[in-house]
Amino acid sequence: MFHSIGKESTKVKNCVERGAVKKFAAAINDLHPIYIDEEAGKRSRHRENLAPPTFPITFDYGVIDGLHLPQKGLIHGEQTFHYERPLLVGEELYCWMKVKNYVEKEGSQEKLGFLFVLNYGEEASGQLIFSSKQIIILNEAVRKEMLTWPN
Repeated sequence: MFHSIGKESTKVKNCVERGAVKKFAAAINDLHPIYIDEEAGKRSRHRENLAPPTFPITFDYGVIDGLHLPQKGLIHGEQTFHYERPLLVGEELYCWMKVKNYVEKEGSQEKLGFLFVLNYGEEASGQLIFSSKQIIILNEAVRKEMLTWPN
């Protein structure tokens, strides 16, 4: 039923922009100086401010051909991040995603779909900076809509 397993998006250039990091830190109520204070960043061992660990949720990971998820009816089930090194404010990176798997399970009220997605961010050289695993839960309406997707 689900034809996007194994497909990847093309890489998309993203920037860890200082203003976006400050707004994100405020939104998650974590105003640690390493995120928002330029002088604290310069004094740190990284010589720059860092982005909070969950900041990559704001990145553009591109589009996977044939995968058209609606804005409504999706539930953010779980997400974990793994870092090779911290994200530095001002750096550019290239992000993409890959559909790992899809399963369906009977819920108490309806059948739910579970979409497993891997996200990646790397330097221009191709060196991996971070990866994340994400589970997106699809409600019955979205799951039924998937039945009409072309192969």
